[in-house]
Amino acid sequence: MSTLVAFFSAQGTTAKIAKEFAAKIGADIFEIVPTEPYTAADIKWTNPLARCNREQIGKKDIPIEGKVADFDKYDTVYLGFPIWYYGAPRIIHSFCKEYSWKGKTVHIFATSGGSGIGKTAEKLAPSLEGVASVDAKLVHNIEDLS
Repeated sequence: MSTLVAFFSAQGTTAKIAKEFAAKIGADIFEIVPTEPYTAADIKWTNPLARCNREQIGKKDIPIEGKVADFDKYDTVYLGFPIWYYGAPRIIHSFCKEYSWKGKTVHIFATSGGSGIGKTAEKLAPSLEGVASVDAKLVHNIEDLS
């Protein structure tokens, strides 16, 4: 079986860590990209009308570009994203709903400018139906994943 590092990055922080980590462990990598890219205004969480706020509050599914080829071959998935509203951005829920997680081990790694990891794993669990195990940690650099 194989390992996949899948990630969503709004401003490049999560992307940097995900790419370095995938290279370090020899994993395949997949960037989760919204069909409609986020602008700086879209992710300005201090604006109650910003897209990120509307998506989180409305629990909306977000259309994603592309799919992971042969997802079934992965037994371990590292799933990275920035913390939004003390949890995963809606695009992560949308991504997770696209695949079967039965028997897979998922390691969530999240970046944040100030929020903790909180109950991120528990909040994402309904979108990871059948997962064998899941854990989550807040990371600031690649060493936090080692």
